Amino acid sequence: MKHAAGRRADDGLYSIGEAAARSGVSAKMIRHYEDIGLVPPPPRTAAGYRLYGEADVHRLRFINRARSLGFGMKQVQVLLALWSDRSRASADVRQLALQHAAELGERIARMQAMQRTLEELASRCHGDDRPECPILDDLEGGGRD
Repeated sequence: MKHAAGRRADDGLYSIGEAAARSGVSAKMIRHYEDIGLVPPPPRTAAGYRLYGEADVHRLRFINRARSLGFGMKQVQVLLALWSDRSRASADVRQLALQHAAELGERIARMQAMQRTLEELASRCHGDDRPECPILDDLEGGGRD
């Protein structure tokens, strides 16, 4: 005879650990996504254990992929709504993706500027036993020359 977990898996129902393994989302994040409403609360066993179906796992994979592309929680919520709305216009999804890509480009440019500044400051630092340090001097002065 199969144990209870095996029967649940055969029925397409998974524990939070199994759902985590199948979706690539940690159990902690699954609970967080439930708390903030990205994932509907699943049914529970008599003992109070959560049971997730294939649709829940699919939704978790969707969220995981969106997060891996840098979408914020509010954007993920919008994407989930668009994904669920079969009458949506793909132009709405495209616009959201392009807006996010532009934001990423701006963030990358700012980070590259930070990198160049740090490399320049490090190149001016002797890196020896002397106390003089242009890096600390720049931080102290807030980048003003």
